[in-house]
Amino acid sequence: MSLHTLSLTQRRADPEGFAQAMGESYARYGFAIVADHGLDATMIARAHKAVKAFFALPEAAKRRYHIPGGGGQRGYVPFGVEAAKGADKVDLKEFWHVGRELPPEHRYSQTMPANLWPEELLDFRPRLYALFQALDALGLDLLRSIARYLGQREDFFDAAIREGNSILRLLHYPPLPANPDGIRAEAHEDINAITLLLGAEEAGLQLLTREGAWIEVNPPEGALVVNIGDMLQRLTNHKLPSTTHRVRNPSAERAHLPRYSIPFFLHFAPDYLIETLPACIDAEHPNRYPVSITAQDYLLERLREIRLA
Repeated sequence: MSLHTLSLTQRRADPEGFAQAMGESYARYGFAIVADHGLDATMIARAHKAVKAFFALPEAAKRRYHIPGGGGQRGYVPFGVEAAKGADKVDLKEFWHVGRELPPEHRYSQTMPANLWPEELLDFRPRLYALFQALDALGLDLLRSIARYLGQREDFFDAAIREGNSILRLLHYPPLPANPDGIRAEAHEDINAITLLLGAEEAGLQLLTREGAWIEVNPPEGALVVNIGDMLQRLTNHKLPSTTHRVRNPSAERAHLPRYSIPFFLHFAPDYLIETLPACIDAEHPNRYPVSITAQDYLLERLREIRLA
């Protein structure tokens, strides 16, 4: 059992066929693999180089960019802080968050904090924000296909996403000791609308099927892994499921190697009301969420559950 790879060239040639194939992959797995996405390979390589340079800095230098009480929304989150919802142990990772840059006195300034940028790495900001913008645009494009699959106007998500509280996460899983206390990322579901993942070529990512089996997610080189998050699951009344996934520890012979990945968490705008789509409710699928919630309130609720707030 494995995921099929979808080509974004099909979206341009056959928008309806691509939307249907993507939607079917999500309905079955909560995940899809997307190739031929058009992201510039040089831009991605430069971003990866900047990520590795940051995590190679001394611990004291990295911790200068940690914001206590900031919910991990911007800057650095040290090793061993975040945990999956309900997990006993923390994940074996450290990460950095980049968010949307807003003009002064923007209406979302109180809920979307300003970015931090490491002074030690002058090329970090331009390289990573260029990647943020490219993934933001690509994510919106993919959401248009999802909207089509759901029977909505193709631009259904545009207004909710254009100034969304999206996050670019730069992940570093350090080499592991002989008997690690935990795993790199415990079983969890993502909070947001959809996640676009770069750097999943290194083994470790697994998803949990409906039958209760863990299967490897092994995209072709250069392809993106794109999965549904809890916000979109809630909006679609579970027509598009947010699938449990994890990053397992490597084999003993590869435990000395670090793992890097760059997920982009596409979020709705803070004041977007997550209210079950009527098209996803019927006699066989009653509304699981009769009480609506804003994206910001939902985010804060989930950040508390994973120990970031």
